[in-house]
Amino acid sequence: MRAAVVTEFGGPEAVRIVDAPVPEPAARQVRIKVAAATLNPVDAGVRSGAFGGAGTQVGLGWDVAGTVDAVAVASAWQVGEEVVALQYGVAKALGTHAEYVVVDTDALAKAPASVDPVHAATLPLNALTAAQALDLLDLRPGQSLLVTGAAGAVGGFAVQLAAHAGVTVTGLAREADEDLVRSLGASAFLTEGIASGFDAVLDAAVLGERALAWVRDGGAYAGVIPQAEPSSVRGVRVAAVEVSPDGSRLAELARLVDDGVLTLRVAETIALEDATKAHALLAEGGVRGRVVLVP
Repeated sequence: MRAAVVTEFGGPEAVRIVDAPVPEPAARQVRIKVAAATLNPVDAGVRSGAFGGAGTQVGLGWDVAGTVDAVAVASAWQVGEEVVALQYGVAKALGTHAEYVVVDTDALAKAPASVDPVHAATLPLNALTAAQALDLLDLRPGQSLLVTGAAGAVGGFAVQLAAHAGVTVTGLAREADEDLVRSLGASAFLTEGIASGFDAVLDAAVLGERALAWVRDGGAYAGVIPQAEPSSVRGVRVAAVEVSPDGSRLAELARLVDDGVLTLRVAETIALEDATKAHALLAEGGVRGRVVLVP
């Protein structure tokens, strides 16, 4: 099969398309024939060496949508089922940017029935990150939440999930994104952190201490980069999400897509063989929605 990897770290030009053996599922694993796989900022970090792995082949890609192609003995999954999954890991030899990928059975969920695989592939990493970050904040209906980077992938899902749960959401983003952020469910919009006193902040824009200052005393802050959250002040509970595969939660999120609660945004679809072009597009910045690779 063909797969996108890096063997030397660098910019978009470091991405290579290589031939690799088709992986075989072990116990409690399935193999997915990839229909689409999303390119995320974490892939740029892996490509540049931010997570280590020098001197080895490192595979790219965390999100996948496709069809179950092979199963281990006694699997609950059947060949031919359309699924989505999160393949976690920054130092794996092969990722989801490939023609086939093996994932653990408890990382899978049935794909949303209302969207195509290209859109479905944008769900796992970013929606699970948003949902698990909101878990850390533990907000109740009626409480106030500021989402920074509210027009981005994680921030957009966070706005929709929190609003659906009855939380009063304010979105922080660029002025040009106000209509988008309000359409996602934000009841108020800011371009700068001029307001404060929020019960919680979900800091998808990674503003750190600036965003922490907008939380009320004794409130909560959730970052999206593990171990990079600011130190607690004024009794604010501080944490950062480290996303983890969760097939059951992913199934709930897929149902919310079918129910019209979650919006899946695709910026561009690019062939796997042109992965270097996709990385260059991501590096330009300003992309609304995700770039999706298709084998």
